[in-house]
Amino acid sequence: MTHSSASISRRTAIATIAALGSGAVLAQGVAARPATVRLGYQKSSTLIAVLKAQGTLEKQLAPLNAALSWHEFTSGLPLLEALNLDNLDISADVADTVPVFAQAAGADLTFIAQEAPSPAAQAIVVREDSPLKNVADLKGKKIGFAKAAGAHYLLIAALDKAGLSFKDIEPAYLTPADGRAAFEKGAIDAWVVWDPFLAAAQRQSKVRVLADGAGIASYQRYYLASSKFAKARPDVLRVVYAELEKTGRWVKQNPKEAATLLSPVWGLDAATIEQANARRSYAVRPVVPEVLGEQQRIADAFLTEKLLPRKIDALNVALFKPGV
Repeated sequence: MTHSSASISRRTAIATIAALGSGAVLAQGVAARPATVRLGYQKSSTLIAVLKAQGTLEKQLAPLNAALSWHEFTSGLPLLEALNLDNLDISADVADTVPVFAQAAGADLTFIAQEAPSPAAQAIVVREDSPLKNVADLKGKKIGFAKAAGAHYLLIAALDKAGLSFKDIEPAYLTPADGRAAFEKGAIDAWVVWDPFLAAAQRQSKVRVLADGAGIASYQRYYLASSKFAKARPDVLRVVYAELEKTGRWVKQNPKEAATLLSPVWGLDAATIEQANARRSYAVRPVVPEVLGEQQRIADAFLTEKLLPRKIDALNVALFKPGV
């Protein structure tokens, strides 16, 4: 080999090593960049609201190289629609009715956790001076509620118990904010809503409760993830589950502190929030087939009223096992 060709070979080798080195640094940089976890929630997502206010999830997920992005929704149905369209990875709690609509739309979802029943945390209310005295009086009346929310099923179940069907009333599908405005203007005869909106109406307006969920609708709330994300990042879901469980206990054991923390977040006074939180169980537990029985009853009720496009097997769902 000549001196000239040896020099070229050495230069080539050095350039190759340098290129490999820069590639390794680039790869390291890509690996170090946190993966973004897109989390959707709504105003009634109490435990997630506490975690967001405290910055707890960000701290716990940092060692897993995961960063959070937060996305707020007006109610559960658009939240799970976003999850189904792959615009979110994880959904904060939604009422037990919402997943059946998502399942009917073919969504591939995994149930992460469930909050134990809170039947008094939603109710059918009328203005205090309303002539309506019971659920049977709702026949022919205009009633506001959010479509596919727990309030929707509560109304169906309450009407059925009173010998009426959904066709006997005039539904007005309204977000909680629009429902409150319509209710106070007298544009609707009754309003079906959940906490903290329910507690706010009770404390700020003159209302009467015609019926809550006691003996009618358990009102269990579910946390979900896209199945694609659940398979890819069970480590993230384990952290989320553990923090939800811990936060649920803290809220129940420290009602005043929790209400004070949530007051600026929700724009409600602490006393209203404390009243609302007292009606929610916040008992986070794994989702197992044995606790899904009411899901099928909900699905069948919506199908009977022709509000669900097709029959579904509500028990045939993917379940996350936090201990695995």
